[in-house]
Amino acid sequence: MNNPRILEIRRGVLEKNDLLAQQLRARFNGAGVYVANLVSSPGAGKTALLEVMLRRLREAGHHAAALVGDLATDNDAQRLARSGAPVHQIETGGNCHLEADMIAAHLAEWGIELKGLEYLFIENVGNLVCPASYDLGEHLRAVMLSVTEGEDKPLKYPTMFNSSDVTLITKIDIAEAVEFDRAAAYANVQAVRPGMTIFETSAKTGQGVTDWLDYLAERREMLHTPTPQVESS
Repeated sequence: MNNPRILEIRRGVLEKNDLLAQQLRARFNGAGVYVANLVSSPGAGKTALLEVMLRRLREAGHHAAALVGDLATDNDAQRLARSGAPVHQIETGGNCHLEADMIAAHLAEWGIELKGLEYLFIENVGNLVCPASYDLGEHLRAVMLSVTEGEDKPLKYPTMFNSSDVTLITKIDIAEAVEFDRAAAYANVQAVRPGMTIFETSAKTGQGVTDWLDYLAERREMLHTPTPQVESS
């Protein structure tokens, strides 16, 4: 039987998180920065793909930065720093996900000037369960599915896929070698989140990265383009 007290505490935590996330989103909107929350299970290739994304954006003259969440160590932050983009590590100390207050606190600690940034990527802790419940003030949540993980991942973790905006299939360069069933994977994603946009990507070959970054650019432009005012007659 569920404990009402525990449920009430959980509900209170999420309400507090959601309020802070709304404040963060308003702050990001005011600064003109587009924020993407990247989620996946461990080993899906999240860091490798993000490193390529950051490097591509920098080489194209765009300003992007990354917040990196991990249970321990700053290994991923050091790796991403090779892209030349500003990177800041968040060590959760055992927490299996990032929360809005962590983002707010580490932005203050980092001292980065959001105004002038075009993109901020949040690399969440490798987990397909807990992060699904926590809004971080992002504009877009992208869930990554590696071809090595199995085509039924969306069916096993429906909440994460249903709460995401985009699916990135990673390591597509080895799809044939691991006998990845593309049709089954697509069908499972659509079964959980009908109409969801899917990109096939490879950090190794660069396949799909340009299309994915173009999509982000379009979403950012849509967000920051003022809605035309309709004059009343």
